[in-house]
This record gives sequence, structure tokens and C-alpha cells, in this order.
Amino acid sequence: MLNFMIINLAPGNPVELFIDPDTPRELIQARKELLGLNAPLFTQYIKWLGALLQGNLGYSFSSHAPVLHIIGERLGPTLLLAAASLLFGLLIAIPIGILSALKQNTKFDYLMTGFSFISVSVPQFFLSLTLIYVIAVKLHLLPTGGMVTLGYEGDLRDRLIHLVLPVLVLGSVVAGKKVRYIRSSVLEVLKQDYMRTAHAKGLHPFVVINKHALRNALVPIITVIAAEIPILLGGSIVIEQIFQWPGIGRLTFLSILSRDYPILMGLNLVAAIIVLLTNLLTDILYSLADPRIKYDR
Repeated sequence: MLNFMIINLAPGNPVELFIDPDTPRELIQARKELLGLNAPLFTQYIKWLGALLQGNLGYSFSSHAPVLHIIGERLGPTLLLAAASLLFGLLIAIPIGILSALKQNTKFDYLMTGFSFISVSVPQFFLSLTLIYVIAVKLHLLPTGGMVTLGYEGDLRDRLIHLVLPVLVLGSVVAGKKVRYIRSSVLEVLKQDYMRTAHAKGLHPFVVINKHALRNALVPIITVIAAEIPILLGGSIVIEQIFQWPGIGRLTFLSILSRDYPILMGLNLVAAIIVLLTNLLTDILYSLADPRIKYDR
């Protein structure tokens, strides 16, 4: 309900954005009445909630298409971008974080710490525009944006090429943040008594790290990775707009500009569902990573 109130109380009016400024006030009021915007906010919320319980998210003010259909079309590209960025970031962060912990206070550790701070500190829009200018405009190695080439349906190769630049931006931020967490988690495990015991038994260092250190460092790592998923979906608003990626991030941006309340409420609902599913998946992964964690039935 709070989100509904905030969205509807934002400055601007969806009707006046799409009509001629010289339109008579009577026609404007008639249009507002048709869309139900003249009713009190609480009444509008009850009406929206009643429709939601029937599986109806309403219709877009701007395109007049069903909200569920619009969000469904945009959700796939965003999930693809978020999953690819998370995977790319973790493929960089996990080995670097482990090596930084094993080589604590060495030149490699200091270098990777610097990489972590820089990747987190550089604004995403600045990095995006820099990569577009250098790689796409100057070197002509990759497209500047979009999901497929204009005028072309796009095969797998074409989609992967368009995916590279936005994944580089989002993935580098993920890697920078996760390197520090992984390093800290592994260092904490390496200080435990059972690690000294494993070394004293003469186990191979690879076995000690892979079987004992990583397994016990997984729980805090899973926590920060799970927390990254909603952040990736939210942070993709800027990236999707810059790279013209047709996902829910760009849809959110355009809906805010057009004051498309039904779509914004639908996006809020989708975001809440994603957070709940992420928390459920996190609990499942906890029990798999550490069998000592049990949940009451």
C-alpha cells in the first residue's frame, strides 16, 4: 500500500503527458474519470488489489496493453543480463578472492584489493559510456546497444555479442564487491583449528583448501551472492537505459517518465516476488552447503 501511495503521489499526471496542452479541461477530467484517477487513493488501491486477487494487473496507461503481458516480455532479457553478469562476476571474484586470502599481504593481494575498490568506486554510467566510446565507436568491435541488430531477428551469436558490454559493466561491479567478501570468508576459515589439524595430518594443500576451507566459507559467500540478485535487477535500470536493453529496468525508467502507474505497481510486485524466491533459494543452499544447518518442520 505504501508503494501505491508513493507512486500515485509523485508529481505529474499520466493524462496530461499524452494530450495537447490546449485540450479543454472537461476532456482531461473525462479521461481521468475513465482511468479512475479521480477516485480517492485508498479507493484506487482497493480496486487494484481486488483485480490483483483475480490475476489481473490492469492495463498500461500509455500502450493500453495488459501489464502482465508487458512485464512478461521484458522479464526474460533482464534475467538473462542479471544471470550472465552474476556468473561473469563470480568467475572472476571466486578465484581472485581465494588467491588473495592464500597470498595475504603480498603484491598480488594489494593489487586485487585495489582492483576491488576501483571497480566499486567507478560509476556504472561512466564505465558504460567509456566502453561504448572505446570498444564500439572507436574500435568497432561490438555494437553500442540493443539486444539484437536492427532489422535482423538475431541468432545466438548476435545476442551474445550484444550482451558483452552490459555484462562487462555489471559483472565488474559484482566481482569488485565479492572479492573482498570471499577473501575475508576464506581468511576466517584458514584461522580455524581444524585447518591446522588438516595441514598437520599431511593432507595435500589443494585438498585442504578445496574440501575444508571452501566448504566452510560457503555460507557467508552465499549470503552476499543472494543479496546481489535484487541489487542487480535494480541496478540494471541505468545499464539497460544506456545500452538500450529491452528489459524491466528500461521499462521501469520509461514508466516513471510516463507516470504509468499500473506498470510501476506490477514491477513492484515482481520485485517483491523475486526477493522472496531469492530468500527461499538461499535457505536451500545454506542447508546444502552446511548440513549442520537445520530448519524446523
